Amino acid sequence: MGLFDRLSRVVRANINDLVSKAEDPEKVLEQAVVDMQEDLVQLRQAVARAIATQKRTEQQYNKNQQEANTWQQRAQLALSKGDESLAREALVRKKSFADTASNLKLQLDQQTANVEGLKRNLIALESKISEAKTKKDMLKARANAAKAQKQLQETIGGIDTSSAMGAFERMEDKVMQLEAESQSVAELGGVGLEQQFAQLEANSGVEDELAAMKAQLSGASPAQDSLPPAESSTSKPKDAVIDAELEELRSQLNQ
Repeated sequence: MGLFDRLSRVVRANINDLVSKAEDPEKVLEQAVVDMQEDLVQLRQAVARAIATQKRTEQQYNKNQQEANTWQQRAQLALSKGDESLAREALVRKKSFADTASNLKLQLDQQTANVEGLKRNLIALESKISEAKTKKDMLKARANAAKAQKQLQETIGGIDTSSAMGAFERMEDKVMQLEAESQSVAELGGVGLEQQFAQLEANSGVEDELAAMKAQLSGASPAQDSLPPAESSTSKPKDAVIDAELEELRSQLNQ
């Protein structure tokens, strides 16, 4: 393989690759339908021209056939009148028109076949265009869905899910830590309150026991501990009486 052949192949390969990458399915399908529509228009024009040619050939055939029939009748008329020369001339004219009509009949048959073929092709192309439009819409919908899916995957792929999930995990740990701290504070607060009540109850028991001991020493019951002692109100007058009696005794002795 020569250098130029290899270079040509490389260039064509690169061009094909660029064209393949540049092809947008939606645009290509739209253009394909447009091209088919243009072909349909041209085919309809061709069918119309073929039909028009067929009509003209048919008219010419009918005209020459009628002329041939006319000169046939004239030849019979001249021969019946005994004018063989005129009859011969009429037959010559008849043959000329008959030959032309025969050639036109061949053309007409060929044109009729062409027109029928063009009509079948026209119907087939119209059916293909209708099918292509339906398929185009389906392929466009699939292409759009594929593009949306691709964009979604690219968006998801661009998201740093590891860092996002790490943030969620850190926040979850932090919330759990706060909940644990709140629970511990509540438990500590409850224990302190219980301890305070337990201390009060313990102090109350000591006080009751101390009161009982005081009552035993004073000979009073614990219930009477709240009353003032009996001697507290009369101790001072008794001392004055005793002092007065002692003074009186001393005076008698001195006498």
